[in-house]
Amino acid sequence: MKLKKLLKNISYIEIKGPKDIEISSITQDSRLASYNGLFIAKKGNNFDGSKFLDEAILAGVSAAIVDIYDPFLKNITQVIVRDASSIEADIAANFYENPSKELFNIGITGTNGKTTTSYLIKHILDQNEKKSALIGSIEYILGDTKIEAKLTTPDSINIQKYLKEAVDNDLKYLCMEVSSHGLEQNRQKNIDFDIAIFTNLSLDHLDYHKNFENYKNAKKKLFDSLNEDSSSIVNIDDENFKHLIRDTKSKIFTYSTKKRADLFATDIKYSLKGTSFILNYKNEKTEFFTPLIGEYNVYNVLAALSVGLRLKIDLQKLKEDIKNFKSVKGRLEKVKNNKNFYIFVDFAHTPDALENVLKTLKTITSLNNKKSKIINVFGCGGNRDKSKRIFMAKISEKFSDISIVTSDNPRNEDPQKIIDDIKAGFSCTKTNVHIEKDRKKAIEIAIKLANSQDIIIITGKGHETYQIFENVTLEFDDTIISKQICNSL
Repeated sequence: MKLKKLLKNISYIEIKGPKDIEISSITQDSRLASYNGLFIAKKGNNFDGSKFLDEAILAGVSAAIVDIYDPFLKNITQVIVRDASSIEADIAANFYENPSKELFNIGITGTNGKTTTSYLIKHILDQNEKKSALIGSIEYILGDTKIEAKLTTPDSINIQKYLKEAVDNDLKYLCMEVSSHGLEQNRQKNIDFDIAIFTNLSLDHLDYHKNFENYKNAKKKLFDSLNEDSSSIVNIDDENFKHLIRDTKSKIFTYSTKKRADLFATDIKYSLKGTSFILNYKNEKTEFFTPLIGEYNVYNVLAALSVGLRLKIDLQKLKEDIKNFKSVKGRLEKVKNNKNFYIFVDFAHTPDALENVLKTLKTITSLNNKKSKIINVFGCGGNRDKSKRIFMAKISEKFSDISIVTSDNPRNEDPQKIIDDIKAGFSCTKTNVHIEKDRKKAIEIAIKLANSQDIIIITGKGHETYQIFENVTLEFDDTIISKQICNSL
């Protein structure tokens, strides 16, 4: 694509150098720069792209987007702009020919439930000959191509690249998790969302957003961007929905397990085999069953069903689709083992998510009149919101019988310091609280403490297959590790 075409509708101050040059690639990472490419030298929170211009030039780029003109750079066209970050998404959309316009785009935002909801929606779409792409925290599915996710919401350039690949693979729909970081940084810009879903909102990412109001306003951006032809599907059991849709121009569709809504569930019954409920829609009642466990998964199912109904998929067909949906990796994933107790792995890394998971398991054990113990293995990530650590301990102490505190992804923090922060939330540290910094040993302690019909729940990392320390990232999969320990004992 010619540079002058790439810059169509882009606001810039001036151009130093020829515009009639061919651009073969775009990137904001100098390590990915290539011959005849365009390098976007943007400033981030932790880096300044202009410091990597020399690397990009050595790689062969023929043009760069810069904030300040450098007269010493030769044989390269410089496009001078006020803020390189602000036009990255527009450049990307132009380069990849605005692929979102060829897709029906469904965005899911909220603190918890985004991943399961996105997989449920993709399952429904694919089962009804509506072939779809998925972009989320586990992976990016673009037809036959699957890419392990690095970010829940990729950067602007990669989003447009992935959407272009989806279009080229003849996909018609997109299910996308839209994170608060992505919204705050406008990574989702130039995606025309047809449906936006709000799952719930609770304490998370305050290390980045600084306070809950900023976090809430970041989520609101998704609904503010919708037009009159779009739909907002919102969980009205979370009062934050009122703030999020306050200024939206979209049509509103509601779901609930507590109130009358456009779609609501009643007579919910729980077991370790799944959840049944009565779906209420347009004065009709339909029995539903999902292999997913717990009320929070009923919310995820309702959000997905809302999409199916907005797309006019037959309700009885949706009933079968939900019944046949199994699970998502690391989301209350049952671990097969050779013992007489249950092991689950879940991504719950926020106070709200941890409470949902533990309350669900406690409700099921009490309903079945079993004297099953719930053993919770958990930690908290380093370089993340520290305020939630005390709350995680309080919740584990309240809803589990035994808490085993261990390392999550310590990153650049001292693992013991993180554990000490968590310990401050316990009212006591007697026999029901164990401390083991080594995550593998912590899981082993849980397995050795478990008796017949007990439930071990390993939380915090879910689908992740690694553990991040200050100077090294190690292979670590809670599911695989727990199986190995069971087989060795």
